Parts: sequence; C-alpha cells; structure tokens
Amino acid sequence: MQCVVTGAAGFIGSHLCERLLADGHAVTGIDCFTDYYARPIKERNLDTFRNHPQFTFRTLDLSQGVPPEAVSGAEWVFHLAAMAGLTRSWLDFDTYNRHNLTATHRLLESLRGSKSLKRFIYASTSSVYGKYASGDESLPTRPGSPYGITKLAAEQLCRVYCDEFSVPSVVLRYFSVYGPRQRPEMGYHLFINAILQGKPIKLTGDGLQVRGNTYVADCVEATVRATQATPGEVFNLGGGELVTVLDVFRRLEKIIGKPAIIERHPPRPGDQLATGADVTKLFRHLGWKPTTGIDEGLAKQVEWQKALL
Repeated sequence: MQCVVTGAAGFIGSHLCERLLADGHAVTGIDCFTDYYARPIKERNLDTFRNHPQFTFRTLDLSQGVPPEAVSGAEWVFHLAAMAGLTRSWLDFDTYNRHNLTATHRLLESLRGSKSLKRFIYASTSSVYGKYASGDESLPTRPGSPYGITKLAAEQLCRVYCDEFSVPSVVLRYFSVYGPRQRPEMGYHLFINAILQGKPIKLTGDGLQVRGNTYVADCVEATVRATQATPGEVFNLGGGELVTVLDVFRRLEKIIGKPAIIERHPPRPGDQLATGADVTKLFRHLGWKPTTGIDEGLAKQVEWQKALL
C-alpha cells in the first residue's frame, strides 16, 4: 500500500511508520515540527527508518495547504498530526485551532475525489469525552479543554467529508498512550525521569485520577487494523488495565528500585479524572485487544529513558 502518515516524527507516528515499513508498505511521512517540544527529539524519532528505501519525508504545515503531490496515489492516510496538550490549549487557542482543525480540513480537501484512497484514519483522543471518559463510544462528548474541543470538531469534519464526499474516514479515540518515545511533557515520561534522577515529581490533584493505559505497540496494531474498518465508524482505543496515578508511582518505584519524591500541586483546569476505554466494539469489528500489561510496558519505557540519560 501507498501510505501517508502525518505527525510522522512524533511519538505514535514514528512507531506507526516503522510498523508500516516493516509490513512492506511505502510510506510518506509528513511533519511540520511545531515548537511544542524540541525538534531534535522528533528528529531522533526518525533515525531508525529515515533512510529506508520505501520511506519519503516531507516537512509540511498542513494548515497552509497540502500540495497535490504529497498525497497523490495514497491508499491509506493516517492523520496523527496535531497540537497536543490540555494545559497549553487554554493559553493559545488559535494555534490549536490551526493545527488540529484547519490542518484536518485542508488534508480532507486534498483527498476529496481521490480515486486511490481506501481509508482515512483520524487519530482522536479520549479528551473529547471530558473529565469522565470511562466507557464505550456511547459516552456523551463533553470536552473539558480547548484541546478536546478542537479534536472533537476535527472528528466532525471527518464525518461530514465521509458522508458528503465519500472520504472513507475512520476515527480512533486514543486513551493514554505510553511507551518508548513518549513526549517529554507527558506524565509517565516526567515520572520516570524524576525517579531515575532523584528529583521531585509534581503531582497535580490527589493522585487518585484513574487511567486506562495503552502501550504504543498495541495502539499501532489497532491503528493498522483500522484500515479494514467500515468507513464512518468511531472506536475507542485503550488498554485493559486501570490504574491510579499513585499506583503508577508504586509500580515505577518497584521497577526502578528507587523511591518517588512527590510534590503536590493543585489540579489543572480540564484535567481528566477518570479514563478507561471499553474496546468491545473494536474487538467485535477488528478482533483487536491489548496484549501488553502495564508493568511490562512501563519497564520498556524505563529502559528507553535510562538510555537517554
């Protein structure tokens, strides 16, 4: 297959590129290297496959338009590019609107009328549900942050282009993905680095927030399988084990062999209190279920972060 992966230099996007190339597909990776975190980190994510003969990389800001040659002949398009992060979205809504909504619109427009396109996979987020995101796809969508609002609006664009212009869209709502290459501002990355270096962990809230965690390889497997889903479908994509933040600290202490130093802070606006994906629909449609337990996944992330210090 001729594949396009947007956000190819990111955490999940780089893993997805690796998987598609390993499966024998041709991949065009697109990224605009937003300043959300340091560009060298994203460049490092590309290192293992950047010179692969079946891989082409393009630096593009999709919100400025999509050159026809960037998506020409694409059969599978995986749209993972986005401006992430709940907290920053309160401060810079225009940037989130540009990269999450306008960019999605431009990409969908570029694919309208495509003769080759078989699936358009849109990576959404559990943040579309808001503070309480535990359950199946029938949960009401009540985003609690500008970030979640822009992601839900982009979902609706995918639906409209599917209904009106036959762009074969499938939406995946990712739940708390972790593992090697996790973004440096994400919770588990910060927790692991703090424990490894004997520094305090800034805990926002009471630590009883519940998370249903998804190991990155499981996330990628489901994302690839989504190319076989019926256009127009929406799926929750999450791991099976629910843990509190404090429980994660205890697990990391055991894996690393050092204590966590906890520094408590007030909750952040828009923080999710509970997330846990019911993936019954994903299993029923595509036969997918998570295979990596939280302890195994955390151990793999710890080993990756140790190598970076």
